[in-house]
Amino acid sequence: MRIVFIITGLSTGGAEMMLLKVLERLDRQRFSPHVISLTTLGELGPRIAALGIPVETVGMKSGLPSPLGFFRLIRMLKRVNPDVVHTWMYHADLLGGLAARLAGISAIGWCIRNSNMDQDKSKFSTRAVVSLCAFISRWVPSLILSCSENARQVHVRGGYAAERMVVVPNGFDLSRFQPDGDARKSLRTELGVDFSTPLVGLIGRFDSQKNHAGFFEAAGDLHRHLPQVHFVLSGQGIDESNAALTNAISQAGVIANTHLLGLRSDMPALMAALDVLASSSSYGEAFPNVVGEAMACGVPCVVTDVGDSAYIVGDSGQVVSPSDMAGLAAAMKSVLTRSAVERRSLGERARARVAEEFDIVDVTKRYEAFFEELAGIGTGKIRGG
Repeated sequence: MRIVFIITGLSTGGAEMMLLKVLERLDRQRFSPHVISLTTLGELGPRIAALGIPVETVGMKSGLPSPLGFFRLIRMLKRVNPDVVHTWMYHADLLGGLAARLAGISAIGWCIRNSNMDQDKSKFSTRAVVSLCAFISRWVPSLILSCSENARQVHVRGGYAAERMVVVPNGFDLSRFQPDGDARKSLRTELGVDFSTPLVGLIGRFDSQKNHAGFFEAAGDLHRHLPQVHFVLSGQGIDESNAALTNAISQAGVIANTHLLGLRSDMPALMAALDVLASSSSYGEAFPNVVGEAMACGVPCVVTDVGDSAYIVGDSGQVVSPSDMAGLAAAMKSVLTRSAVERRSLGERARARVAEEFDIVDVTKRYEAFFEELAGIGTGKIRGG
């Protein structure tokens, strides 16, 4: 079965990384994948090409779809002539879905990776694309895959065709993300702190939805009760040149206890070195990968109730309201002040939950079933028949 994946871009991000993980494990005896980026190859294009998968770019500028690029996409699809087209993210859903229809392809699936469409949280252009997608969702895509139940509900309320929606969660590689005592020692040595120093991590790019300001509000509160705790942050824009970030750290009074590591390539080791992974997001997250990755490393998570975060954590961590930073501080303190045995048990429960619900091997099989169902619809078979 020939599948073309159309994605807005291939820079490092949650959706892009999930596509890479699926491609790495896709049964190549049954599926022949081909990837098209509407913009650039980004960091992940070469990694996908290294798998022996063709990767092409349309060359559109981010946020500026062009008629020439759209017709170039149609020509690409006619040339590849896939059995199934699976688009990822809003702009790819809209342009890729329409291009596939015009190229004569009927087995089209969309992929939703976001759980917020509020007017004050999204750009006008994005909201316009989402509105168009909702309007055409009953005739362009055969199925719409959502990475979270929360995102599915949000988009149905926004006008998406409920009967076409299916949920397949993100998946995690338990052989890559796993407990690692050496990583704990190594990171503390790098940071110049004692081996017994508790580390709380916030991993993710600098973005308003990640709520770094709120996190440091909670960090300042926690510091007043547990001054020995250090805070480790990593991601795009997470460095000393970020004035907004450094101001928040200064106001919280935790300059001496905070480490800004920028982008890292050793994410499994970084995760495994933590005592607690915090997710302070205030909106927009559908299925935060960092939470599952930390859990797979045996690290308890304290999260805000955004997207499917509460579902991911289950009974292996703690959940607070998105606006409750005092509650976030209290939840982090609750985990950190438990005995070593209790914290280890919590971490083991976290890893077991990922193994049971979100193992990337099982999740990839669910994607494969989704592609087969799409192909069946494309050939006229009735869904579920």
